[in-house]
Amino acid sequence: MKSKIFKIVENIAAFLILNFAVLIPCAKAQEPPPAPSAPRMVTIPAIQNSELPNGLKIAVVERKNVPLVTVSLLLNNAGADSEEKDGLANTTASLLTKGTKTRTATQIAEQIEFLGGNIGARANWNSTVVNINVTSDKLEQAVTIMSDVVLNPTFAPKEIELFKTQTNDELNVSLKQPGSLASFVASRYTFGEHNAIGTPESLKSITQADITKFYRESYKPESAVLIFAGDISSEKANALAKKFFGTWKKTSQKLVKEVPQIPDDSKGMIVISNLPIIQRILVIDLPNSGQAAVTYAKKLSEGRVSCKGNKCATDETFYPSAVANTVLGGGYSARLNSEIRIKRGLSYGASSNLASRSSQTNLLARAQTKNVSAAEVAELVAAEIGKLGSTNVETTELTPRQLTLTGAFGNSLETTDGLAAKLVELYTFGLSADELNSYMTSVRNVSAEQVKNFASANLNGGDIIIVGDAKTFMDDLKKRFPTQKIEVIAASDLDLNRNDLRKTKMPDGKSKPKS
Repeated sequence: MKSKIFKIVENIAAFLILNFAVLIPCAKAQEPPPAPSAPRMVTIPAIQNSELPNGLKIAVVERKNVPLVTVSLLLNNAGADSEEKDGLANTTASLLTKGTKTRTATQIAEQIEFLGGNIGARANWNSTVVNINVTSDKLEQAVTIMSDVVLNPTFAPKEIELFKTQTNDELNVSLKQPGSLASFVASRYTFGEHNAIGTPESLKSITQADITKFYRESYKPESAVLIFAGDISSEKANALAKKFFGTWKKTSQKLVKEVPQIPDDSKGMIVISNLPIIQRILVIDLPNSGQAAVTYAKKLSEGRVSCKGNKCATDETFYPSAVANTVLGGGYSARLNSEIRIKRGLSYGASSNLASRSSQTNLLARAQTKNVSAAEVAELVAAEIGKLGSTNVETTELTPRQLTLTGAFGNSLETTDGLAAKLVELYTFGLSADELNSYMTSVRNVSAEQVKNFASANLNGGDIIIVGDAKTFMDDLKKRFPTQKIEVIAASDLDLNRNDLRKTKMPDGKSKPKS
């Protein structure tokens, strides 16, 4: 019996010694890791351009490493910036796949699924894009469906009402969430825009006549680009385009999207802003909300491109702005997340992003936090905005942030849909194909001085928007921003269809939404 016990103890001891030895770091493991190798350059295959007699432009990038193809139809005149009612462009795009003259919504979904592919349409601020992804051997069948939804949509009343009901339900949920509501408010309050999805009130007002009119006036071949990316030759792509989109009728009216001009004597971005870091503070009082959303919003006067005549090029602020944003809030190791989440544990995440238009860029920096810490987070965000424009970024911080940008860019080009998305951006803004091949070099060439100059010239003077339970943080907010006027609007009095954000008042003093 004792010998068995000794044997068991001996085995346990041997097990512990073996495993403990594995846990003891060896000298080699304590050596610093090797330095990263030089970034691998990404080269985009040549873009083959052509045009059909009806004005439809065709762009093809052939990549045969995998048997997949993405086809994107870019409609440059069908973005949310050209709609008469908020949400009209998105509603029109979303209904394309909900029925044609020969296919029901169910048939479209079943047929594309049978091919092992997918189809979708979306409208953003600048344009509408229709996409298909499919294996190259099923491409022609998929393009058949794609052309049908683009050229023959029926916009059936039943589908319109179903879409409006579903979207309205989603909006009503989103508008009760502090983060989503803050984004809607920023669109109207800071950027002077409407949300591309629309509002419950604007969706209700959209009719079948509105949709068909927008479709008729905005979906034109001469303002469209058909993009093929993947396992397809230029010859086959052109043949498919001619077969399935060649009958698309060109309008007699020349549709040219106006492009902002810059004066010949423009001095560029070397301008130091005299604005205070915070221009305005707006609080949307959402009683009993579980958390507060803190947002810094700034409308930048420079857009994605600068144009002289018909020639457009990337605006000189684009690459400094991209690097500055990545330093500020573009990832886990960026400054906002480091200060707010990692160091203080005030949020699950803080970030910033830039949304480019032709003639302006919208900056949003945001974090969601407990109501009681909303004022502290607002102060931290303002401090980081100010710091970025007053002190050069150290090389030890700048280089990793640049690598984050170039790495994400390279990864996005590894898939056919990622490559197609980059081409969509080029043709949306009328940029040269060389932009893709020069992107990584341009990002790496941005200096710390350029980042500071961009931030000091452009990021100050934004708005702090806080959506949350105001009674829990207002006193603290006033203490932290003692010289700042703070505007408060009750969420129940909010009207996202109005520039002043306030519902109109009835004679009895009650609020009513704008009709």
